[in-house]
Amino acid sequence: MRKVSLSVLLLLLLSFTLAACGGGGDEEAAESGGETSSVGDAANGERLFNESIIGAASAPGCITCHSLEPGVVIVGPSQSDVGTRAETAIEGMSAEDYLRQSIVEPNAHIADGYTADVMYQNFGEELTNSQINDLVAFMLTLK
Repeated sequence: MRKVSLSVLLLLLLSFTLAACGGGGDEEAAESGGETSSVGDAANGERLFNESIIGAASAPGCITCHSLEPGVVIVGPSQSDVGTRAETAIEGMSAEDYLRQSIVEPNAHIADGYTADVMYQNFGEELTNSQINDLVAFMLTLK
């Protein structure tokens, strides 16, 4: 009986140690709805970007308003080089953070010549963290 109790005690001690060291990482944050810093799957992001409707409320997909061809404007600016532009868009802000914020808070960064409140405002609520990470990963490839 003593060996079982000791084993259980060691297992609990190990669990507490791992928890104190931050075990769980980004996957746990994504499941709980928290912010993550990992970039997702670019191929899945490309698929999402090219859908005509996206999210829980069937909102217009990215490609509905944003071209991937240089200089081609549909409703919003072309995204052909958004990965490059995002690198220097806001001093001190990473390209990843800039793109993520542009999805979840569309009015945070309005491109010159465009108007606030034109982009769908609820992607941050209707897309999963994984979907947002995938879109960011794809947009980072656009250079």
